[in-house]
Amino acid sequence: MTSPSIAAADWDRRLADAFGMMLGRPLHEFDPGAVYAAGVSGNLIREVEFDRDAAWVRPQALSGAEPVVWDCSLFDDSPRTPVFDAAGSVFAVPAEQDAPALPEPFASAVAAACFAEGLIRGADLAPLVVEHGVDLAAHPGSWAVSFARLRSDDTLLDALRAALDTGRTPEDLVPFEAAPEEHWEDGLAAVEPPELRDHLGYFLTDGEEGLRPMLDDAPAWGLDAYGCEPVIGWEDGFGQVDLAVIRLSGPVAGRNPVCR
Repeated sequence: MTSPSIAAADWDRRLADAFGMMLGRPLHEFDPGAVYAAGVSGNLIREVEFDRDAAWVRPQALSGAEPVVWDCSLFDDSPRTPVFDAAGSVFAVPAEQDAPALPEPFASAVAAACFAEGLIRGADLAPLVVEHGVDLAAHPGSWAVSFARLRSDDTLLDALRAALDTGRTPEDLVPFEAAPEEHWEDGLAAVEPPELRDHLGYFLTDGEEGLRPMLDDAPAWGLDAYGCEPVIGWEDGFGQVDLAVIRLSGPVAGRNPVCR
């Protein structure tokens, strides 16, 4: 039975309280001025080469005007498929050491816009592909997505909402049936409504059915070398799906001048 409709502000409060339980500290204790983002990695995205899919490098996607949608459900029993933000994602250019060289002067322009050697934000790549008329989809091996950012605003609440696929209303919750590990049961008992408790329990398992949470060992997929900090992560027990919420540094978030 679905819980009665809950006002948006009250629902956000309930989500924040539940997410705080998972993090071990309330969300208001995190820096409210920082940029937070959720990302997806793991063997699955690489095995099917979605990290090299042409959808990522369409000009409309790189600019943020259109999302990138992956027709693949990340979670058992979830009808939704993940929606990504190419503008806020990080691209490795080139993706492979022996990749054919990109045409000049585009290659030099890309190198100059990277926040670190070989790494560039989609938003910084967007004007370059338009200005130089380069279709990156025609240059396989010259690029890949190294940080696939799920679409959300810059807040910690929304990054967690995107990572955990809660949607924006109680009606969006998924009736997961995976059993959480025993030591999470007391924390979950305080989560209301029951549908939210069941949904979040999927992300508090041992990883065999559902995902296993990672706090101290959450991944940052190399972005920690550029000032980013993982907040929390999740993984399945088979190496197929990794999720993480990361606090982005200025250069990776696009808030600082580009590093040369």
